[in-house]
Amino acid sequence: MTELEPLKDVDEKYVLEKYKDKIDYYWAASRSNKLSFKRYRAWTIILGSLVTLISSISAAQFLQEPEWLKNLFSVGTPVIAATLTVISGLGQNFHWGSTWRDMVLNATRLEKERDRFLATKPADRDIVKELETLNAIVLEETRNFFQRVLDSEIKPREQNNSAG
Repeated sequence: MTELEPLKDVDEKYVLEKYKDKIDYYWAASRSNKLSFKRYRAWTIILGSLVTLISSISAAQFLQEPEWLKNLFSVGTPVIAATLTVISGLGQNFHWGSTWRDMVLNATRLEKERDRFLATKPADRDIVKELETLNAIVLEETRNFFQRVLDSEIKPREQNNSAG
């Protein structure tokens, strides 16, 4: 049996820690998706060009001898084309470009909300409302992510709260 973590005081420090955690997560995720997107785009261009180049060279008369070189080019073209197809499929499935964009937008939106919270006079701060805002932003982005990547929506089950 594990011991439960003691309850944290839900105060301004807690809210700011939550903002920091989420902002840090979204900036890290955006960097990762940016890198994946740039690699995907670069490899798509490189392999697309190579398919055309290798295909053209393999048809050239001067490359018919030696036989092993002709075979290498003959096999190389479809292998490169298949690799390009795999990379394109991965890009279409993981949506690195749009995910990168959404992560940056979400991190920026969270920073905006955090700054608004910090600019609000301490006496006027509403901790509950602030946590609702933060969680709504994260939930909205999560829904958008699953909609984009899985082409589906998260549909919470309805709970029957009626008595009797």
